[in-house]
Amino acid sequence: MKKSFSYPIIFMVLITAFFTLVLSLLNYSTKDVIAYNAQIEEWKTLLYIFDIDYQEDDKEIENLYKEKIEAEKVNDITIYKAKENGDTLGYAFPVEGNALWGTVRGYAAVSNDLNTLLGIDFVSHSETPGLGGRISEEWFKEQFRGIDLTENNEGDYIEYRPAASGNVDAITGATLTSKSVKNMLNKDIEEFRQLMKEGLNNGQ
Repeated sequence: MKKSFSYPIIFMVLITAFFTLVLSLLNYSTKDVIAYNAQIEEWKTLLYIFDIDYQEDDKEIENLYKEKIEAEKVNDITIYKAKENGDTLGYAFPVEGNALWGTVRGYAAVSNDLNTLLGIDFVSHSETPGLGGRISEEWFKEQFRGIDLTENNEGDYIEYRPAASGNVDAITGATLTSKSVKNMLNKDIEEFRQLMKEGLNNGQ
């Protein structure tokens, strides 16, 4: 009885150990591919917000990113500079804030003089598909290109229509998500502009 009782237990332990080993080896063998794919997606995001055209080819995206964009640390924040013939065209920086169902993370880019919003994109969010999730749609993101950041000195750079100062459209049926995105962008853009202005004034 003892022998018949212990056999299935040993068998299950061995099977579990075998599949655990297989999954571990699979994960190890694919981790570099997964990391590279994640890097490609980040590069695509940065190229997009700087309005740099690219083809859906990983090697071309990598080469274009390395040619046009460089990263540097400013006060423990990684910022990205778009460059052309040695000149800096603009800066990109991470944006993050809480929305209806979780944290929204993305990037925004401003012009070299910090006066124009060049573009935005989102890399992760948990908003409802068809409602708040529409923040990832092209029509919504494209509205933010070219917004003048000098028209309001109090940090309210983005406002939804039909407000008198409105410059973009909110997402119908997703009021809370739209408001969260607006607040997040206004806050992070203001903080970044102040950070960069302080650096310029200090000769950095």
